[in-house]
Amino acid sequence: MVIGRIADAVSGGAEALTRPFLAPFDTSLRLGVTGLSRSGKTVFVTSLVANLLDRGRMPALTAAPRIEAAYLQPQPDDTVPRFDYEANLRALTGPEPRWPDGTRAVSELRVSMRVRAGGLLSGLGGARVGHLDIVDYPGEWLLDLSLMDLDYEAWSARTLARLATWDVPYQPDVDGAARLEEPTAKALAAEYTAALHAAREAGAYDLTPGRFLLPGEMEGSPALTFAPLPPGAAPRGSLRAEFARRFEAYKARVVQPFFRRHFARIDRQVVLLDVLEAIRRGPRALAEMREAMTDILRAFRPGRAGWLLRLLGQSRIDRILFAATKADHLHHSQHARLQAVLEALVRDARDRADFAGAETRAIALAALRTTTEETRDVDGVQVDLVRGRLLDGRNVALHPGDLPDDPSRLLAQAAEGAPRWLDGDYDVMAFAPAPDTLCRGEGPPHIRLDRAAEFLLGDRL
Repeated sequence: MVIGRIADAVSGGAEALTRPFLAPFDTSLRLGVTGLSRSGKTVFVTSLVANLLDRGRMPALTAAPRIEAAYLQPQPDDTVPRFDYEANLRALTGPEPRWPDGTRAVSELRVSMRVRAGGLLSGLGGARVGHLDIVDYPGEWLLDLSLMDLDYEAWSARTLARLATWDVPYQPDVDGAARLEEPTAKALAAEYTAALHAAREAGAYDLTPGRFLLPGEMEGSPALTFAPLPPGAAPRGSLRAEFARRFEAYKARVVQPFFRRHFARIDRQVVLLDVLEAIRRGPRALAEMREAMTDILRAFRPGRAGWLLRLLGQSRIDRILFAATKADHLHHSQHARLQAVLEALVRDARDRADFAGAETRAIALAALRTTTEETRDVDGVQVDLVRGRLLDGRNVALHPGDLPDDPSRLLAQAAEGAPRWLDGDYDVMAFAPAPDTLCRGEGPPHIRLDRAAEFLLGDRL
């Protein structure tokens, strides 16, 4: 009987009920890290791990003094690629630092920590070991959730309309009712993939299927060899009929397994957003980012999982951190405004999560600080600047522009589809990592990464 099985699970899991009071984590905590391309996922994971191993720069992580040791261990899932922490750290902090390659597929890393109990539990025993499993994956793949409610014809119509609004040249000149020829299918898929990349460069964010941009291990497979076509007849064996079949196969064999295998087991989630880049690209890009974040949150299962659900192996994401990255590209006097823009940008997404019972927070941070600050007198006016090394090696000090004190001024223009900002231009330069950033006992320099860690891990340490 169902009740009997539940009773067995409850009695058999009595130890699990007490484990949270005796150990830093309930066996392990799975932290998902996602964001759209170039949002800084690889740098975030690398710096977070480095600063957990050497905690000299983590004053806001209240449990840091009670962590006796932190070390890397083999991850629990042998079939998932390991996050290449060591190579990424060398790239960021080596003699000639550079940005590491970005996230292109799912990867995982386990950090184990031996932590002394604190508060009332400090005298109940020695230190306990808990595990933090970090799962890094592309945010583009989450956008594929929207495909589940569409058939091929509906998706094609929506996609062709969206590409047209971004002035991306994609007009398939083929007869969809003609018999399938594989070279034609491959050529169309390649043309469509190029159109997606062009739309992303123009500022678009909601681009599907996500695997066309980041195919991972599936590059060249039939499941990624289709493209949108205008409406028309689809006789059996035709190009349009085969594309429709492959579209359904993509949903069934790529999208659904990803959510079941990786996403459904995540306990807490970080969503990284390069808000400054969206602002630089203009109102339409900012509006696209807002819509994409709302769509991405639909993939989450936010809320608090009760003890019975946890005993039965079911969990929900109970904390979500939205982070505006690259805060070091602005003077600290602008950070509160950047956070305010982020909060306005993800307001709908946060409201959904809060209503479901999850705890959310928005923060402006830099996982790796690349600049220093200074103030100069320019024609009698004090101007706040950031100084750093550009990707071409030049050292510059610049003022990228002041964000508005009221974020609705940006969001309103984005919602109205304004072609450009009405009250000024915003420019952000691409800085390179600074050399000589590591000190003994300290991880890489950052801005508010310790506050992010406190929100995500503090209650479990």
